[in-house]
Amino acid sequence: MKILAPFHCFVFLFLVSVLTISCKKDSEIIPDNDAPYYDGIPTVVVENYINRLFIDLIGREPLNAEMASELAALKAAELSASARWLLINKLQNGTNFVQGDSSYKHAYYIRFYELSKARMLEGVSDYQINSEFISILKNNVYSDSVNGDFFNMEIAKQKIKLLEDVLAISEYYRLDSIEIQDVYARLLNNKVYDEINMNTFNFLRASFNDLFLRFPTQSEFDKGYEMVEYESPETLFGISGQNKGDYISIMINSKEFYEGMLRWLYQTLLAREPSTSEVYSHMTTFFYDHDIQKVQRAILQTDEYANFNY
Repeated sequence: MKILAPFHCFVFLFLVSVLTISCKKDSEIIPDNDAPYYDGIPTVVVENYINRLFIDLIGREPLNAEMASELAALKAAELSASARWLLINKLQNGTNFVQGDSSYKHAYYIRFYELSKARMLEGVSDYQINSEFISILKNNVYSDSVNGDFFNMEIAKQKIKLLEDVLAISEYYRLDSIEIQDVYARLLNNKVYDEINMNTFNFLRASFNDLFLRFPTQSEFDKGYEMVEYESPETLFGISGQNKGDYISIMINSKEFYEGMLRWLYQTLLAREPSTSEVYSHMTTFFYDHDIQKVQRAILQTDEYANFNY
C-alpha cells in the first residue's frame, strides 16, 4: 500500500475541508436589521412626544383625558411607527366632535393656515385684515362710487376679494377646494403682502426668500422685474409670463416651491435642513401629489422627532 508523504496528506486534508465548507449555505446577514427596541423609553419622553404633536398640529396641548388615552394606545402598540401614524393622522383628519375645536381636522387646518400666514404675512391676525384693510377698502369703494370714480372703485373691490380669499384659506384647504400651491398664491397676492414688501424690488426678493428660502439670482430678478413692473413677456424657470399674476403662478408651480416647502417643514419640525437623500425621497411623490400632510406624517413619526433615539 502506498503511503502518502506528509506534504501530500496536508494538501489532501486542505482540499477536503474546502469542499466541505463550500457545500454549506452561507448565512445571510442584513445590516441594520435589528428590530427597534423601545422598552427603555421613559413615560415622560412619550408624553412629551404626544404633547409636541398636539401643539405642532392643532396648536394646543392635549387635555388630561387625551394624554391618558393616547399614551395608553402608544404603549400598547410598543411605540410602533404605525401607532404613531394613527395618532398623527387622527390629529390631521379626525372629524369626530371635539369640544372647543369642532374637530381635530378643523383645528389642524386653522393651525396650518396660521403657521403659513406667520411665514408669509408676519403673523397678521384675521381681525387686523378685516379691520385695518378690508374695512378701509370698503370705505374707499363707497367714496369712489359717490364720486363716480368707477375705475378705482373696481380696483378696491378686487383688493377686497383677494383679502377675502386669504381669510377663506383654512376652510377651502380643509374641503380640498384648493391645494397647497393655491394657499401660497393667495398669501402672495394681497394688499397685506404688498404693504409689507412695498414696490416691485422688495416684492421679488421677498417672494423668492419666503417661498424658496433664498434670494433670486440677477437673471431671475431681471426677468421677474420686467414681468411684474412693466408687464413685459419674459421666461422664468422655463415658463412664459407677462404680469404679476403670471409671475406668481410660475413661482408656486415650480419644483423649487415644493423643495422650499420641504425645507420649511424640516426647519420648523426638526430644526435642521433636510439631507439631499431626504429631499429626493419626498420629492418623488410630493411634486406630483402636493400632499404636504403625508410629508408631515413621515417626519412626525420618526424617532428623531419623537426623541426616541435611545
